[in-house]
Amino acid sequence: MAALIADKYAAWERECEERFNKLKANEEELNRIFAEIYDMVGEVPIEVEDKYVSVRKADLQREIKSLLSYAVGCMMGRYSLDKDGLILADQGATEADYLAQVPNPTYPCDGDAIIPITDDDYFGDDDIVAHTVEFVKVAYGEETLEQNLRYIADALGGEGKPAREVIRTYFLKDFFKDHCQIYKKRPIYWLFDSGKKNGFKCLIYMHRYTPDMIARIRTEYVHAQQQRYYTQIEFVESQLESAVGSQKMALQKRLKKLQDQLKETSEYEQEMAHYAEQMIAIDLDDGVKVNYAKFGSLLAKIK
Repeated sequence: MAALIADKYAAWERECEERFNKLKANEEELNRIFAEIYDMVGEVPIEVEDKYVSVRKADLQREIKSLLSYAVGCMMGRYSLDKDGLILADQGATEADYLAQVPNPTYPCDGDAIIPITDDDYFGDDDIVAHTVEFVKVAYGEETLEQNLRYIADALGGEGKPAREVIRTYFLKDFFKDHCQIYKKRPIYWLFDSGKKNGFKCLIYMHRYTPDMIARIRTEYVHAQQQRYYTQIEFVESQLESAVGSQKMALQKRLKKLQDQLKETSEYEQEMAHYAEQMIAIDLDDGVKVNYAKFGSLLAKIK
């Protein structure tokens, strides 16, 4: 049955408010009791400020970001809509390991745990926005899909902009930063990042990392992205031949952006080739900090 995320959030908000008010009342009652015991009524504060209550109220943007984080977890196979708790959390876990635990998943994990993030829909169904849209459709129903995507986008601060565009921008600019904050600068989803031009980015799940993964990212994803840039550049150049006025200016701007992204991606591909040859292994027992450092500037800086 189709459901609205807005309704789910409203129910969660009420639950959080009730729990918050109950705990606050309990803490104030304890203050009264101790004030009476020690004969300090009127001398010590009884009321508890909201900021000192040890449970939190609901916050729409925070909850939506948590939902997107959970969605990424389902993409990677860490979680499943069909089974509680962690699914894949062992080093070198595979899609086959996932299917052994969830034989007929409602929302299957990604086959190679490599999710590209680009500023346009270059990777079709494997694009992170396409994955997110599919997750929302499966989890909440196709009938409410567009309403739910709009709700997510508005919660992220993108009112008035196309929902999918807002979600894409969030993954491009803010998801990894938020993820690092949640995991205390020890991310479990790693961001391969070519640089400021957003030439190429992709997320991987460290528990599903294998020594050949960098080679696969390079040959199956980065090379493909380079070719798409070549194709787009040729297309824009052909349009420029007959363009005039504002259209010509827009095309020139687009061409410059594509050329910059191609240059950045090509330099990144060369750097990636060096690491791919090394077939780098990781050991989860060494911790995130040690393992993350093995990949140098291939990975986004943890902030």
